[in-house]
Amino acid sequence: MRVSPEGLILGVVLDALLGDPRRGHPVAGFGRAAMWLEKRTYGDSRARGALFAGVLVGGAGALGLALGSLGRGRVSRALVTAGATWAVLGGTSLGREGQFMARALESGDLEGARGRLSHLCARDPRGLGADELARATVESLAENTSDAAIAPLVWGAVAGVPGLFVYRAVNTLDAMVGYRSARYVRFGWAAARLDDAANWVPARVTGLLTVLCSGSGESWRVLRRDGGKHPSPNAGRCEAAFAGALGVRLGGTNSYGGLVERRPEMGDGRAPRVGDVRRAVRLSARVTFAAAVLAAGTAAVAAAAAARGRR
Repeated sequence: MRVSPEGLILGVVLDALLGDPRRGHPVAGFGRAAMWLEKRTYGDSRARGALFAGVLVGGAGALGLALGSLGRGRVSRALVTAGATWAVLGGTSLGREGQFMARALESGDLEGARGRLSHLCARDPRGLGADELARATVESLAENTSDAAIAPLVWGAVAGVPGLFVYRAVNTLDAMVGYRSARYVRFGWAAARLDDAANWVPARVTGLLTVLCSGSGESWRVLRRDGGKHPSPNAGRCEAAFAGALGVRLGGTNSYGGLVERRPEMGDGRAPRVGDVRRAVRLSARVTFAAAVLAAGTAAVAAAAAARGRR
């Protein structure tokens, strides 16, 4: 379907103004459907996991095609695209979580910060001090800037409403079952690999936009040197660029449900401090704004090319 540049921008504005609704969010509804299907299809095998992911991602794509077909005129297409974009974006909610962590850490409320960290990542917060909580928050803000904001905009720019819905379905499934735990190491394999593929380009766009928005040569240097060190094929690009832009050093020892991982360090600066959380929130917002402009421009070029092809 044709992509609406105006709809993408309007969707970003709606996300900035409204954020995620407390009740009735479409992504939460998708998550409930995924939980229902998991109970009926789960098995400790890649084949069952692939079937699970295929049904849900295919269903999201079909819904996107159906909704996209409603937007035949320019105005209706823009409104449908705006609604879909708002539904799948999470940039504003990500920023709010970062601001909550900043306030809690600045006021010395470590228990509140530990309790809230699960809204950003799966890291075990028990025993983490203020600076370690700050590092976890900055790393999560960097990675989730791509997952929550830049990736949906990239897919929306190239594939319209179906692209928006398919991406969010893939990313949501990865967050639900894409773990290397005993339960999901095989069942969640397909969801995790789909998410890696879907985020390959957006993560690198995020890294480059971080360099541009920060105006930091250090960000570019650290991105090139350290971006490939992370065990994830995508998260390292975002975290390395943020580390260089903020002048901090990310990476180190993390605990996930009793599993301790030692991740390579990225950047040459000092360890993150509490004050760096707000800096990371502001950088994430600038990168998201730049991505919105880039996505709308890409969609406008695509729409113009399609119009010339029909002549």
